[in-house]
Amino acid sequence: MNLFRLDNKVAVITGGGSGIGQAIAKVFGAQGASVHIIELNEDGGRQTAADITAEGGKAAVYGCNVAKQSEVVAVMEKIAAAAGRIDILVNCAGIAHVGRLDTTSEDDLDRVYNVNVKGTYNAMYAVIGQMKAQKSGVILNVASIASSVGIPDRFAYSMSKGAVLTMTLSVAKDFIKDGIRCNCVSPARVHTPFVDGFIAKNYPGKEAEMFEKLSQTQPIGRMARPVEVGTLALYLCSEEAGFITGCDYPLDGGFIKLNN
Repeated sequence: MNLFRLDNKVAVITGGGSGIGQAIAKVFGAQGASVHIIELNEDGGRQTAADITAEGGKAAVYGCNVAKQSEVVAVMEKIAAAAGRIDILVNCAGIAHVGRLDTTSEDDLDRVYNVNVKGTYNAMYAVIGQMKAQKSGVILNVASIASSVGIPDRFAYSMSKGAVLTMTLSVAKDFIKDGIRCNCVSPARVHTPFVDGFIAKNYPGKEAEMFEKLSQTQPIGRMARPVEVGTLALYLCSEEAGFITGCDYPLDGGFIKLNN
C-alpha cells in the first residue's frame, strides 16, 4: 500500500531550516509535498530546500520573522497566490530558555512568548482564512512534554508550550465544521544541533557525560531523532489521519507515563 503520500499537497513549515523543522520538511518533501519553508535563518532554510530538491522534491524558502504578523501574513498570501492553496501548516519555529520564575526576566519572558506563542498564533491566523475558503486543511503545532508535566528550570518555555497545546485544542474545536484538523506533537528531548551547542556551552569538557545524562532522562534511554518527529508529523498531516483532530501526541520515550 502506498500510504502517507502528500502528492499535490502544499505544506508550509515554520522553522524548517534546522532541527525538528528541517526533518519534517525533508520527510514531507520525500513524500511528494510542495514544501514552503518559513525561516528567520534563510541560509538554513536554503540548505533544507536544496536537500529536498536534490532528492527530486519541491521546495521554496521565505525569510520571515514569525513574531511579526505583517511579515507572516504577507508570506502566506504569497504562497497561496502562487500555489492556489495551502493544505498543511506545521508550526515548528521556536526558541528555548533556561530559568525558574525568579531567574526569568521580563525580557526573557517576552522573547520566548513572541516566538513560541505569538509566532504560532501568527502563522495560524495567517492561514486560517485560506483553509476556510478551501473547506479543508491540517494544522500541526509542535508543543513539548513541558506542556503537560513540570520541567525544572523551564518556566518561560513551559509557559509557551502550554499555550501551544491549548491553542491547538481551541482551533480544533472552532474550525472542525470547516474541514480543518488541528493537532500537536509533544517531544521530549530530541538530539538536534541545539542540544549539542547547549551542552558544549554549559558543560565544557564534560560533553559526553552530560549527553548521556540527558539521554537517560527518557526511560527509553536515549533522545529522539528528528526524523522520528518527522514521521509522526507525516502521519498526522496525511489523509490516513483524517479522523484525528484536537489531540496531543507525546513523543517522549516514556517520559510522561513511566518516569516515576
